[in-house]
Amino acid sequence: MKRWRTQVGIVGAGPAGLLLSQLLATRGIDSIVLERRDRAYVEGRVRAGVLEQGTIDLLHEAGVAERLDREGLRHHGISIALHGQRHPIDFPALTGGKSITVYGQTEVTKDLIAARLSRGGDLRFEAESVTLHDLDTERPSLSFEHEGDYHEITCDFIAGCDGYHGVCRGYLPPDKAAALERDYPFAWLGILADAPPVDENLIYCRHERGFALFSMRSRTRSRHYLQCRPDENLQEWSDDRIWSELRTRLGKAGGDALQPGPLLEKSVTPMRSFVVEPLRHGRLFLAGDSGHIVPPTGAKGLNLAASDVHYLVEALDSWYRAKDARGLDAYSATALARVWKAQRFSWWMTSLLHVFGDGFQDRIHLAELEYLLSSKAALATLAENYVGLPF
Repeated sequence: MKRWRTQVGIVGAGPAGLLLSQLLATRGIDSIVLERRDRAYVEGRVRAGVLEQGTIDLLHEAGVAERLDREGLRHHGISIALHGQRHPIDFPALTGGKSITVYGQTEVTKDLIAARLSRGGDLRFEAESVTLHDLDTERPSLSFEHEGDYHEITCDFIAGCDGYHGVCRGYLPPDKAAALERDYPFAWLGILADAPPVDENLIYCRHERGFALFSMRSRTRSRHYLQCRPDENLQEWSDDRIWSELRTRLGKAGGDALQPGPLLEKSVTPMRSFVVEPLRHGRLFLAGDSGHIVPPTGAKGLNLAASDVHYLVEALDSWYRAKDARGLDAYSATALARVWKAQRFSWWMTSLLHVFGDGFQDRIHLAELEYLLSSKAALATLAENYVGLPF
């Protein structure tokens, strides 16, 4: 068995794990990142694309924002389409100048991997059978298989950044952890297409046939979604059917501006709200999707991972600089306070914009959406949450 030593062992090379490793490095704290997939798979995963200003600030702090600044699309609002009319929501006017940036999670991941490797970061892709040990001690460890050999890493702390289906969350004692969740009776059929965006801003559309979202990854590449069944069969959705349904749901609010193009990716994403409490057990700390999942309607998943990382970096920095454990002790409660606010917002946006198939519930949600679009105060609440609450 090959043995290694580091200060922070990180499981998962998604945005949470990579950003954590990069920010720790700026504070002089060593880490090793383990990832069970290969690099090509990690860099090819198509995920979120809306960045809050707090997330952008962290990427600048990490020294990985050069391409983001050059290629990211600054958005000063979104639009909500209802009853054939498009209602623009001006974020800067409602939030004192704040906005968002569209830059794909895939690109964030590529930037972070390139930065870690160029600066000597220890990333180990295709690390299999990762197992955690001695979490209640001052020397927890990770064992795994890599390139035909068995390895063990002794750490001061372990960060579980391996997502909803990862191994780390399973090490929370069942009698001390609570999993709170809600499944929704619909999913999103998502496409990535070489086609120009419908508008310079995202368009959220509520239609009697279901929700639709018109987004983008660049000025020539679109990312669109349709509300569908959780068990939707993608084989039943030809490219022509997808473009036709997108045009129908946008309708008079801009359907004529929708330009079809070659599909690069097609998938069905279930809608789920999930939180595990607490986000810590001994020397194990969860960050990102390993501890919580939000429906993507509110564009909070990647941004919540970033805020978790922010809190954890500050806590670890205090411990290594002054052996001050207060930040580590408060990490779970501090992170969860922001997580639950984002969960509320994501649940609220999902409820307003989707068709649930319950006549009374759908009419209540429609009435609330109509009120929202008529009230500057209500729109200010939406804008404040969308651009991101402070860390």
